[in-house]
Amino acid sequence: MKFVLAPDSFKESMTAKEVAYAMERGIKKVLKNAECVKVPMADGGEGTVQSLVDATNGQIVHAEVTGPDGKNKVDAVFGILGDHKTAVIEMSSASGIHLIESEKRNPLYTTTYGTGELIKAALDKDISTILIGIGGSATNDGGAGMIAALGAKLLDKDKNEIPFGGGHLNKLQEIDLKKLDERFRNVDIRVACDVDNPLLGEKGASYVFGPQKGATPEIVKKLDKNLTSFAKIIENKLGKDIKEIPGAGAAGGLGFGLMAFLNAKLEKGIDLVIEYTKLREKVKSADFVFTGEGSIDFQTIFGKTPLGVAKVAKKFNIPVIAFAAHVGDDIDVLYENGIDSIVGILRGVTDLKSALKEGKINVEKASENITRILTVARRY
Repeated sequence: MKFVLAPDSFKESMTAKEVAYAMERGIKKVLKNAECVKVPMADGGEGTVQSLVDATNGQIVHAEVTGPDGKNKVDAVFGILGDHKTAVIEMSSASGIHLIESEKRNPLYTTTYGTGELIKAALDKDISTILIGIGGSATNDGGAGMIAALGAKLLDKDKNEIPFGGGHLNKLQEIDLKKLDERFRNVDIRVACDVDNPLLGEKGASYVFGPQKGATPEIVKKLDKNLTSFAKIIENKLGKDIKEIPGAGAAGGLGFGLMAFLNAKLEKGIDLVIEYTKLREKVKSADFVFTGEGSIDFQTIFGKTPLGVAKVAKKFNIPVIAFAAHVGDDIDVLYENGIDSIVGILRGVTDLKSALKEGKINVEKASENITRILTVARRY
């Protein structure tokens, strides 16, 4: 019997790889000769670098870059996949909101400069494709910091470089690209983006995501006004009117900046991961597919890993069982979209600390129990 094990991570408890191994242990307690194909997954957000590195036998690379405050250095990471031609970056590793204490967060001053430094470090590895996940940012600078790190000069009326942060974009008068790192022109840049917000307005970067990053209503208005000015200059100088493209407002406008300066393509994160893990090829001959993540509820329908895995499996009529520590309400929609069963892994009433600590054994036990049920069902 062949099982494809394609879970996401269980946040703060297990990586996707650890979940897959726990599933395998449970299955093999029942079926010692079962074939278990482990495919660590992610949806383009947190954990994507680790999952793709694990799934392709790649490697993690460390890089010291500028943190989101523009002052302190942070130890960021990116991945080189097993093909040695593809790099994968999570912008949150360099410019993430978790890197700034909550009381110090202010998107007027935070920068994506470190993300640009990560891109440059990836270019140094002589790769042909860069995958970039852009969730979890602390920034609202439209990618200005990112492109500055790659050699662009963003100048004010006195020909001085403007300071970091979305609060200074209104000072921008000229963009000098003469020293821009040209290597990106030979690289395919694909961005994992699962929001469809435009750059500007009430549904844009500043109004929707700014408050999560420490912006007051007054700051939100200023940020949106500054991004409006930034977009006009991009249109005038580069001939690109892309502010309304879905996803332009992702990560404080980094989606916009990546498209404007690096000709990046915005794509669904789960689709990118499915492609690079070769999930379709691995699933088509399976008897069962196990997937899962820490929490499964009605929001899982919006591009999360279990649903993405299920959609692939259903093309080959393979049964899909999803495991989760927390199973929420209104999950019937998931049964209507490819998931056949959702299994809670907790074995009794417990506290959060214990649930996180016991994640591996809980996944193992749940996988064992489900495998026993499946083997009984196959007898009749």
